[in-house]
Amino acid sequence: MPNELREAIRGVWNRFDLADRRVGNAADRTNVLERLTGADYISLGALFVGWASALLFARGEPNWALLAMFGAFLLDKADGWYARRTGTSSPFGRQVDSFIDIFAYLVPSVLLYHFVLAPNVYASLVVGFLVLAFGGLRLVRHNSEGFGSDGAASFYHGTTVVHTNLVVVANYFLAVLVGSWNGWLAGLTIGVVCPLMVSDYKAYKTDTTHVLAGIAAVAAIGLAIGLEFGYL
Repeated sequence: MPNELREAIRGVWNRFDLADRRVGNAADRTNVLERLTGADYISLGALFVGWASALLFARGEPNWALLAMFGAFLLDKADGWYARRTGTSSPFGRQVDSFIDIFAYLVPSVLLYHFVLAPNVYASLVVGFLVLAFGGLRLVRHNSEGFGSDGAASFYHGTTVVHTNLVVVANYFLAVLVGSWNGWLAGLTIGVVCPLMVSDYKAYKTDTTHVLAGIAAVAAIGLAIGLEFGYL
């Protein structure tokens, strides 16, 4: 074998030397799986159910998709409760939670609009971009700034992705149950509320707001079941 070919093969082999590719300094290594807490595994459960919701929207099963989406919502609330109860809240966990929020709230929202409400692909293009862009920026800002505080009360800076998601869901039920409502009005409504996610509005984080969000979710679940089984 010519020396040139031998050196070429050795060079290719060295490129695939896994030992050489491994980060050597222990201080520079981060074992992500070892850093996951029980709350983070609950968050990953929310990701799994959120992805199931996305698949159901794509298959034309919006009511079942909504039920799955609210399952992700329940798990998303459970991970925060578990983290506080066990004292395992951390900046890393908040990053994981924000990552999951994209698939638990933002992606189902744009898929619901695209597959069920959008009058054409251009409306879906614009509305989907607004939801994902403003929602993503809102999550980035929250990870950077954290919660604001007014004395004993803490608040989100701007409306949350949950608020936007509920607006999209409300538009779905309006379109199904109110004859005069349509995809154009839904798109306009959703587009108007998207910039509020990066506004200076104070969305207070209180027990009352959690209860109201829970009531809204239960009402939406009831409507989705009623529509699916022909009661409405």
